Amino acid sequence: MRVIYLSNRPWRIWTKLLSRNFNKSLEMSANSPPGICNGDVPLERGVSPNPIETMGSRIQDSDVDSIRRYLAQKLGFYEPIKPTTPVEKVLNEVNLDGVVKWIKSERCQNVITLSGAGISTSAGIPDFRSPETGLYHNLQKYNLPEPQAIFEINFFRQNPKPFFTLAKELFPGKFKPTVSHYFIRLLHEKGILLRHYTQNIDTLERGAGIPEDKIVEAHGTFYTSHCLECQKEYSLEFIKERIFTDQIPICTACPGVVKPDIVFFGESLPERFQMCLQADFQKCDMLIIMGSSLEVQPFASLIDMVPDWCPRLLINREKAGLKSPLLRIWGLAGGGLQLEEEAGRDVAWLGDCDDGCLVVADKLGWGEELRALVASEHERLEREGGLASPHSPNPSVTPTTDEPIPGQSAVTTEPKL
Repeated sequence: MRVIYLSNRPWRIWTKLLSRNFNKSLEMSANSPPGICNGDVPLERGVSPNPIETMGSRIQDSDVDSIRRYLAQKLGFYEPIKPTTPVEKVLNEVNLDGVVKWIKSERCQNVITLSGAGISTSAGIPDFRSPETGLYHNLQKYNLPEPQAIFEINFFRQNPKPFFTLAKELFPGKFKPTVSHYFIRLLHEKGILLRHYTQNIDTLERGAGIPEDKIVEAHGTFYTSHCLECQKEYSLEFIKERIFTDQIPICTACPGVVKPDIVFFGESLPERFQMCLQADFQKCDMLIIMGSSLEVQPFASLIDMVPDWCPRLLINREKAGLKSPLLRIWGLAGGGLQLEEEAGRDVAWLGDCDDGCLVVADKLGWGEELRALVASEHERLEREGGLASPHSPNPSVTPTTDEPIPGQSAVTTEPKL
């Protein structure tokens, strides 16, 4: 990009102010108190930010840069540089058949799946935002200031009872994995699943037999709990016993409340999430997004971390994660899925996730295998009593890699049940 200044000073001042104001608006945090901006806190100069910690802002920065270029071009002091090489056509057919052909090809060896609450609704677990049936729509009985408060760490510290009442109703282990979960397992058994990233805390991926080393639980887990004050760790049995006897779990070493290790608004994401990002997404050659509204950062920004040539398939009830409408009108670049006529690598299948997975499996020639897997695994869970407690990893499935599974720590998001 080449910038042409019409004078030595006025335009420099104008662009500097524009840049400062845009950056200031991006620094506002959803967790900042009213009237407080994260940008008001002085930043230490000379220290480079962690690229993973600033992932969401980096994606937003690309949109802001596009707006700057548009305004500068209209004002006559920006001269765009035209690309010298055409963009490679990724899919021969930009539709589901084209995606299926890509998955069957030798180029597809490292599939990443991203999932939200939509892959678990057929198991009887409500999602968050669906009208009438969504979790947020049915929380009036908890007398909350707003539905999301039940998953905010500051509200939890003041009043943990609503969360534990809800946790009793939706405690993991009461539900069977769905067709969508077993489709992900089938990708693993075919040797092409690089990693499965989930927003859910229902443990159904484990119950479906997906190896633990293939799973990244971006929003934490119910398996362990910690005291909010002294950080003493507690087992699943400790917290389950108290939840089902309508008690608030209290630490035995101090008066602190014991909270499951799921991520609330205002808390950090697990360290494993960050560490896997750095290794996984540049290897990805097929991204499948299932049952997510792609509204919660930083998870929503993962769709833009794959290479530019990587096909992306959305299986969801409605379109999600779309490129900014404002930037599309201006014809500018920006993050998000491109599902319009000019799309080159992005495809959407709209409907229930289980139906979409069956359609894809049938086109791949895996349909009967998937249906048989679901039937046999549901029978096994019933026989072994696997619905009595949160699912542990299936011992009959052996991990395919020896990579370590890191610990925990860093970013902000919304738990999915």
